[in-house]
Amino acid sequence: MAQRRATTQGGAAMTMEIQHLMWKIEGIRDAFHTAVFADRDVDAALACVGEDGVLETVSGVVTARGPDDIRRFLVEDVIDHLPSGLEFTRVSKTSDQRRVAHEMTVRFTHDRELPWLLPGVAPTGRDVETSAVSVASFKHASKFGKVSSRILAYRITWDRLDVMAQLGLLDRETVAG
Repeated sequence: MAQRRATTQGGAAMTMEIQHLMWKIEGIRDAFHTAVFADRDVDAALACVGEDGVLETVSGVVTARGPDDIRRFLVEDVIDHLPSGLEFTRVSKTSDQRRVAHEMTVRFTHDRELPWLLPGVAPTGRDVETSAVSVASFKHASKFGKVSSRILAYRITWDRLDVMAQLGLLDRETVAG
């Protein structure tokens, strides 16, 4: 039986099974992001992450490894420390069978401490708009012909210098230069 194929923008063929897998992992990434940043549901977020999962923010400033550490990090450093007006607007999305990358514009008011983004920085009350990129990498397992996919690593990085300049913590001229 011939495999059905979809044609990509560049003209290369892709099987429908691979396309469905890509849609599936995009959905898992979106479910994780929504669970953390919108629903504040740690259990739903952890359901998306594999046993050996890693969560990393701002170029390694904060890293959590494994379900217990990720749970602790989300509960203690993220969920209760999400700023007012937090909004993500997708700029672009790219995916393949093993990863999903999102480029976003992020807006919020710095009205509380953000240990997951700016550890040790007191609230300034200022509004922030900056660029961020998240990359979710996936691990697939097959059992009895059924493929399960979980997040292996979720990394999100922000333009930290730009954020610090907008908060008045750095001179804009220094950041621009």
